[in-house]
Amino acid sequence: MDKNILIIGAGPTGLGAGHRLKELGYKNWRIIEKNAYAGGLASSFVDNQGYTWDVGGHVIFSHYKRFDRFVEQALGSDYLEHLRESWIRILDRWIPYPFQNNIRHLPRQALYECLTGLYEASQNNSGNPENFKDWILSVFGPGVAEYFMSPYNKKVWATPLEKMSKDWIAERVSVVDFRRVLENVVLGKDDVSWGPNNKFIFPLKGGTGEIFRNIAKSFNDHIDYGLSIEWIDAEKRMLGLSEGRVMEYDRLISTMPLDVLVSKIRNRPEKVAQAASLLVANKGLVVGVGFERSDPATKCWMYFPENKTPCYRVTHFSNYSHNNVPDINRNFSLMAEISYPHDHSVDKEAAVEQTIQGFINTGLINAEDRNLIKTVYTIDIDYSYPVPTLERDKALGIIQPWMEGKEIYSRGRFGAWKYEVGNMDHSVVQGMEVVDKALNSIPEKVYWG
Repeated sequence: MDKNILIIGAGPTGLGAGHRLKELGYKNWRIIEKNAYAGGLASSFVDNQGYTWDVGGHVIFSHYKRFDRFVEQALGSDYLEHLRESWIRILDRWIPYPFQNNIRHLPRQALYECLTGLYEASQNNSGNPENFKDWILSVFGPGVAEYFMSPYNKKVWATPLEKMSKDWIAERVSVVDFRRVLENVVLGKDDVSWGPNNKFIFPLKGGTGEIFRNIAKSFNDHIDYGLSIEWIDAEKRMLGLSEGRVMEYDRLISTMPLDVLVSKIRNRPEKVAQAASLLVANKGLVVGVGFERSDPATKCWMYFPENKTPCYRVTHFSNYSHNNVPDINRNFSLMAEISYPHDHSVDKEAAVEQTIQGFINTGLINAEDRNLIKTVYTIDIDYSYPVPTLERDKALGIIQPWMEGKEIYSRGRFGAWKYEVGNMDHSVVQGMEVVDKALNSIPEKVYWG
């Protein structure tokens, strides 16, 4: 009980770790957070017109009872339950998600190309695709690849698909049951229930950040806000803060991006520094647009593979909770997401204009609705997606064992750098499990599972 635990970051993983320490009755720990608020990538903000915005399109669903209890403690009964209604905008029409199961809605030529490609792919069991691009072609065939999978994923990842691994897929992408697709086409059936998030909840008020604000309040005396880490000495188990203070630790749990963490460690080996240079992330821009009219649309979120808009996804955010807008009878809100390569310079004014024009191009709003825009709110995301490149696992295999040998545990969406376990529930439970590991050597299931 006398081990001094320091946690870097009060996002989902850091707060999951703090929650577990509090649950254990542990006293000797602190969280260092660079921002003036808790939540990290799961924060929410209210603009000066009274519209609430998340840092991207979050929905709350769970693989873990521990996360369920965490959310229950944070929200009580103050949440709304939704059945997912997600769509793809393509060829001037709406296709239900997942695309490959609902191609019956396509024009005849596109339907023929997708259906024959799916059939040929279902008959071809030879070979082992070497990358994500080849995997798409081998699983879906050229039709689905050309119309949806390839252009959409290029937008999301802002990374050449041939440089990405296929090993992260799991439940992230619906693969193909050709007989089921054929049945849907012939019998005219929609197939929309795939995936773990076909049902989700959302906070009644305050956006996704309400969960993490409330959890942080339960141990706010253990959190220091507005402090960033300047350096770490892995041998002496010390770190320096932006205010000049030096802190010692016995166990360090970090949720900052892994490449940044490595750069802060003064005495890192060269092989660890080189491995960190192999890690690839993209960055993002959230563009929230609030309108001064109601909207009868019932959609939750929408995917956009075509170049009619720069956005890869748009969330009808006022449909998540009526409290996300000042007056649901007079307002609605759309929240768009755009990805960029990490070294790309973003012209925010141009991105906003392109986003609004994209809303018009894809039928989300009419041209006249420009006159009804009441607010525009942007959020820069310096680290948006940890890209599962071909070199990622090799890099992690060098970095993580060395750090854990120094009692440094890097977890969370960018701490672990594993997109496949980077959802909100994964991240919170990683924080809980790493505490059990650091204190009691209990094996982790989420990160190493």
